[in-house]
Amino acid sequence: MNEKSIQEQYDHIAQLLRQKRLKEAQTQLQAFLWNANNWELQNRLEQVQTSYQYMLQYMKQGTEDPERHKLYTRLLADTWEIADETRLCLLENNSSRYYIWIRKGCKYPTPIQSPGEILKELEAYTDDIAVALLNPADTKTINRILQRHEIAQQDLALSTWGNSAWTATEADEAQLYLHSELLSSVDLCLFTSMVTFSLIECFDARKLDWLLDAYAHTDPQVCQRALVGTAIVLHCHPDRIPLYPNLVARLSLLDEDGNFGKQLNRVYIQLLRSKETDKVDKKMREEIIPEMIKNANAVSNIMKFDPENSSEDNDRNPDWEKVINQSEFESKMREMNELQMSGADINMSTFAHLKSYPFFQKAYNWLLPFDRMHSDIVNIYGVDIEKSCPMLSFVLRYGYYCNSDKYSFSLMLGSIPPQQRQQMLNQMNVQELNESMEEGFSKVSKQNAMPETISNLYIHDLYRFFKLNPRRSEFRDFFKEDIALHRIPVLKEILGKPELQKAVADFHFSQEHHVEALQIYLDLIDANQADADTFQKAGYCLQKEKRYPEAIDAYRKADILKPDHVWTIRHLAVCYRQAGNFAAALEYYQKAEAIQPENKNIIFAIGSCLAELERYDEALQQFFKLDFMENNSLKAWRAIGWCSFVSGKYQQAMKHYEKVIAAQPVATDYLNAGHVAWKLGNLEKACEYYGEAVTAFGSKENFLDMFDKDKSVLLKQGIVAEDIPLVLDLI
Repeated sequence: MNEKSIQEQYDHIAQLLRQKRLKEAQTQLQAFLWNANNWELQNRLEQVQTSYQYMLQYMKQGTEDPERHKLYTRLLADTWEIADETRLCLLENNSSRYYIWIRKGCKYPTPIQSPGEILKELEAYTDDIAVALLNPADTKTINRILQRHEIAQQDLALSTWGNSAWTATEADEAQLYLHSELLSSVDLCLFTSMVTFSLIECFDARKLDWLLDAYAHTDPQVCQRALVGTAIVLHCHPDRIPLYPNLVARLSLLDEDGNFGKQLNRVYIQLLRSKETDKVDKKMREEIIPEMIKNANAVSNIMKFDPENSSEDNDRNPDWEKVINQSEFESKMREMNELQMSGADINMSTFAHLKSYPFFQKAYNWLLPFDRMHSDIVNIYGVDIEKSCPMLSFVLRYGYYCNSDKYSFSLMLGSIPPQQRQQMLNQMNVQELNESMEEGFSKVSKQNAMPETISNLYIHDLYRFFKLNPRRSEFRDFFKEDIALHRIPVLKEILGKPELQKAVADFHFSQEHHVEALQIYLDLIDANQADADTFQKAGYCLQKEKRYPEAIDAYRKADILKPDHVWTIRHLAVCYRQAGNFAAALEYYQKAEAIQPENKNIIFAIGSCLAELERYDEALQQFFKLDFMENNSLKAWRAIGWCSFVSGKYQQAMKHYEKVIAAQPVATDYLNAGHVAWKLGNLEKACEYYGEAVTAFGSKENFLDMFDKDKSVLLKQGIVAEDIPLVLDLI
């Protein structure tokens, strides 16, 4: 068997279990297990099969059993767990994936210590390092303690990640981590992440139960990691949770006051936002950063001409202000600030190329909270980073960076020769910055300590792991998947509250995910939980999907709830127009005009509807009005030209087409001017315009396609049908 066939067989069994086809699943699993040569798993499966057989037999005999459905659910769960273990057992001999390597490494040649034994080592570190730091000059002792601690961290990470299913004893030992007063926050956060990663690979009810306990931890770093982990596990295994009634009950109990649902929904939206990182990254690389560099260079060039200006400290060069205040620069700065404030990952492009340091070769280090006492940091900056590198300490404290990027920045700075690094540091007086911006930095500190900031930056860490890790192809990248927590049955009551659903829908709407947003807006409408805003947005999504009759229905309901809202009225008009109902469109455009009489777009739209209804004289009035309001309006001239032509006012038509051609012509302008010249009897001029149209359209075929669409209009204006092929040959 190879890895692909193992996965296919497992997927087939899992699908049968989802469909509640338990007997077929057990039969398939029996054949699947035969290749694993694992007697323990075979015995477990035989026991489950026997229990199910007895249950069916008693049911057939008419025996009443109030526990039957509970037993059936437990048998489904047990069968699925056996399938999980069988798959992993087979992969150990047929896969080189990192996770399988970890599993094998935890068993051979000697098993890694138990969670309880590793905990003792981690707790000892807290006291040992505290004592060692009393004598910072004793670097040998400090390094030995750090090395021993990092070996324990490695054992913790790999043994937790590679353990697919905790025993009851291991689950009890894991609880000790949550209650330990000596365990550092860094180590507990790492443990929480490894529990999550283990769950992504293989579902384990005991680990998810532990994550829910960790969510209640007093340390916000641990709490938020557990919450993010819970959201990810619920996404990865939506069909498994209902098979464990105690987990369903725990989730429900957690949301008794509604707060868990709000927090989970917040993380849900943050995960959705992280999926937009590629778009943000592209915008940063191609738009925002180049604009900022351009303006920075402009300032630099100005300063070259005035090197002595520093003598007049308070005399700011007005040319600098002119450059810095350029609207494009301000716009890009504002856009970057708004992206960061919304939680978007604006640093991905900056740090993507700084993940090749040896530190990142250990996969679990990508999830390690930033630790100033990590040996890679201590070896560069010593035990007191505040003293040895105040600028770095300043950035780490106040910068909006995830842990992975903090390590990248520190290691990058450490790779610069000490003399050059000191020159950089001398250019930045951290003490003056702290004093001058004390209030601002206090606000940043509070912001960075908020749960939503912690969870968002942790998701940035996760995103970097799944997108930049050299072995990323070996892991399940849930960021590539459709994340829809509100669709998971077990979360229906928790995330199904109207205000939470609307928040998710509005996020999708803001990102122009019209299909995803529409599904939720329609759910709110079906549940009678929609307001005018919801109907407006549902209508807009339907309009974008070209479902005009449904969009009209949504807009009309919005108009009832919030009457005379010009945005709704205009979009109703647009949808009627797109649906070909120009009379209804005209009615709504005229309503909009009554509210915004000076709106040029509305005036043009009214004229266009009148033209479609062949009310050309009235249409011309609108277009002349637009021409009066707007100097040199090309779209007004084009509209006047066409309406004049089809209503027989050929001189007026030619006058306006000549104005367009003299200003900024396009291919259709030459084509239409040719029609008018032909009708005026100036065939030579008509052929000249048609020739220009052929050139502007790019090919003779394109020209003929457009010409054919106008044939009916030409015939209606009295052009003889037999003359058309002759004129085309003249061209």
